[in-house]
Amino acid sequence: MTLIKSISGIRGTVGGRPGDTLNPLDIVKFTSAYAAFIRKTTKVQTNKIVVGRDARISGAMVRDVVCGTLVGMGFDVVDIGLASTPTTEIAVAMEGACGGIIITASHNPRMWNALKLLNEKGEFLDKEEGNEVLRLAEEGNFEYADVDHLGHCHEDHTYDQKHIDLVKNLELVDVEAIRRAGFRVAIDTVNSVGGIILPKLLEQLGVSQVTGLFTEPTGDFGHNPEPLEKNLGDIKTLMQKGGHDVAFVVDPDVDRLAMFCEDGTMYGEEYTLVTVADYILQHTPGNTVSNLSSTRALRDVTRKFGCTYNAAAVGEVNVVTKMKETNAVIGGEGNGGVIYPEAHYGRDALVGIALVLTYLAKTGKTMSQLRATYPQYYMAKNRIDLTPETDVDAILAKVKEMYKDEEVNDIDGVKIDFADSWVHLRKSNTEPIIRVYSEARTAEAADEIGRKVMDVVYSLAK
Repeated sequence: MTLIKSISGIRGTVGGRPGDTLNPLDIVKFTSAYAAFIRKTTKVQTNKIVVGRDARISGAMVRDVVCGTLVGMGFDVVDIGLASTPTTEIAVAMEGACGGIIITASHNPRMWNALKLLNEKGEFLDKEEGNEVLRLAEEGNFEYADVDHLGHCHEDHTYDQKHIDLVKNLELVDVEAIRRAGFRVAIDTVNSVGGIILPKLLEQLGVSQVTGLFTEPTGDFGHNPEPLEKNLGDIKTLMQKGGHDVAFVVDPDVDRLAMFCEDGTMYGEEYTLVTVADYILQHTPGNTVSNLSSTRALRDVTRKFGCTYNAAAVGEVNVVTKMKETNAVIGGEGNGGVIYPEAHYGRDALVGIALVLTYLAKTGKTMSQLRATYPQYYMAKNRIDLTPETDVDAILAKVKEMYKDEEVNDIDGVKIDFADSWVHLRKSNTEPIIRVYSEARTAEAADEIGRKVMDVVYSLAK
């Protein structure tokens, strides 16, 4: 059993003993800490906090504890029910609320759940804010409301449509072009909230045919919920049979978007953002941002338009911060996370789907033809297991010094950019592990350059 506390929230396996797992007592403590933080820091005049959840089996239990605790802390709760992460983010801003809690463990398996914490803009708390919530939780000195100052809870199930309307009204989403194209689309929504909102979105975008897999929002996931090719055999087989133009796959909270081509080949999760950026930059040239572990293809496409690419530390809040600093027109993460400021500053699969379908309709290309227009890179992912006594920071400092003649970025571990490849070393905050990401023009070259740097680390660790 596991309980992990971090600046982005609290997550863990459901059940077990307090302090060891995600259980009602720890949910109360952490929700109380968040409420105390909001009470102390908010500049918003309302007393509202939005709560939304994915379809996990434990979701109703967690929601009841969260909503009851917020009411007990004197807040009015807007419970938007089964809702995607981006829908909940949008609801916070539209409600003029002082914060929001998303009940989702993202791509983690069914036994996990989590609380993700939002500020009044519907964006994730930054490091300083998250650490303050952790401190308050550890301190445990909360003051609950008396009977005359308890909050209230009411349900509002209108936000799916408000989210869809926002997407449809984006200037670069062309509903008529999508309708004229007569697309035949397959979706895999892994038995969560995507099964509720994606069919509505696609119908309103004018898609002529939608075939759904794992669309019933039971929370009993039909396969491993992380949208990687090894977990997506059913949708791959469906696409290989023909009769569909594109397949869209989302994770349980619908902030990541993976795609399949018409012939059943996977488009590549790294290339979701690349494709959206290509379309955006043709109409609104500007800066782009992704995290250090994302494909170099975004940098290449950005430079093709004479614009500037910037890298951020891994983590959505870091990408958003860098996007705001550089006034980026598009950004995100290589895990299929598209962040389009014209909509909101959060990863949003609905925005990605609408922009991809518009681009596809306007080019007249198939998905495989569109994919072939981008630089081809391959990524390898490895890990270095060390002992608890190992000074990981010292090793990374030595690696940085050894490769000082290359382009090195140390804002998040050490990333070494070579002429035709890169390697990114990131230390784990919870284990004596260094995660190794590498990319090159072939899968073999990506693995080779990654292992070459790994050998350097092993020699330094001896």
